[in-house]
Amino acid sequence: MSAYFDKRSLAFLRALARHNERAWFHAHKADYESHVRAPFQRLLGDLQPALAAVSAQFRSDPRTVGGSLFRIQRDTRFANDKSPYKGWQGARLFHARSRELVAPSFYLHLQPGNCFVGAGLWHPDTPTQRRIRQFIVDNPAGWARAAHAPAFSRRYALADDDMLVRTPSGFPADFAYVDDLRRRNFVASRAIDDETMLGPRLRATLERDLKALGTFVDYLSAALDLEF
Repeated sequence: MSAYFDKRSLAFLRALARHNERAWFHAHKADYESHVRAPFQRLLGDLQPALAAVSAQFRSDPRTVGGSLFRIQRDTRFANDKSPYKGWQGARLFHARSRELVAPSFYLHLQPGNCFVGAGLWHPDTPTQRRIRQFIVDNPAGWARAAHAPAFSRRYALADDDMLVRTPSGFPADFAYVDDLRRRNFVASRAIDDETMLGPRLRATLERDLKALGTFVDYLSAALDLEF
């Protein structure tokens, strides 16, 4: 099994973080295409059969436009940071109805020293947060299996960087998973070391992750009345 990324992939992203300017990027765009975007697209295409085995509703789409890969360009219109490029490359393995409705997704992230795989809902709107919280309260046993099974918890961490200070109004303060009701993001992820990201076992590793994260994504899909 061949590798997708190599040291040149991370070297480009490190250099981009240091030289975050349009002139530099355009002078080195061929390196981006060869060492970051093209191998990532190849990886996405190769992951689609394994993802389809997890759920027929999700897509690992290698297309340049409209596919899974996020643009390397940043949207700076409303940001204080006006640097034009991201120092990483990410990809969202999306639900077939994600352009119509809020939906969970799987996510892959390539960044020197900060590669990871994850899944869930990042920054959903307030009504979506409340739907998920209510679903957790109504279906605690399923949430325990999806988010707190011992094997799952050993491998993945739930995002806890944006939590409500108190239990949201209308929800029981004595609920078994009350801390989960304070979440604004419903995301599980794990770090991938650079050696694995650059190695020949990356695809097999990610295929195992997609399968392991499937129960978590299935639960969130059910909370939003989405097929899985």
